[in-house]
Amino acid sequence: MEYILLHLPQALVVLGLILLAIEVLVLGFSTFVLFFVGFGTIITGILMVLGVLPATMLNALLATAIISTIVALISWQPMKRLQNKGEVHQVNNGMIGEQFTLSEDLLMGKTINHRYSGIDWKVKANEPLSAGTEVKITAMQVGLLTVEQVI
Repeated sequence: MEYILLHLPQALVVLGLILLAIEVLVLGFSTFVLFFVGFGTIITGILMVLGVLPATMLNALLATAIISTIVALISWQPMKRLQNKGEVHQVNNGMIGEQFTLSEDLLMGKTINHRYSGIDWKVKANEPLSAGTEVKITAMQVGLLTVEQVI
């Protein structure tokens, strides 16, 4: 413990780097808490090395808390947007474009059940279709096929 207190600024920088590594590598940048505390710890260590802050445990705790809070307040919204940004794209697994005949009427906004390729699917369309209509699959989601009439 005495060694850490003698080298407090360097220990803070190392601790901050460890916290950042845990946040990014283990938690996948999902909580941000360790990121903010790690960043605050690194900045506090740097300020102590530069002589701006006296190298005491009380100063380390207070400065880390204040800097972490400021960093969190400034960067919370941009980081939240970064985390929520996701691309949605349709994966073509070979079923898109496949055709089959409807066994019952399919009204707009409603779904019907259809067994296709050994699986029971819900089927929907953007227009009303009658039983016996030849349709093709235009999109698919988990358990749901979107179809349109074959022309």
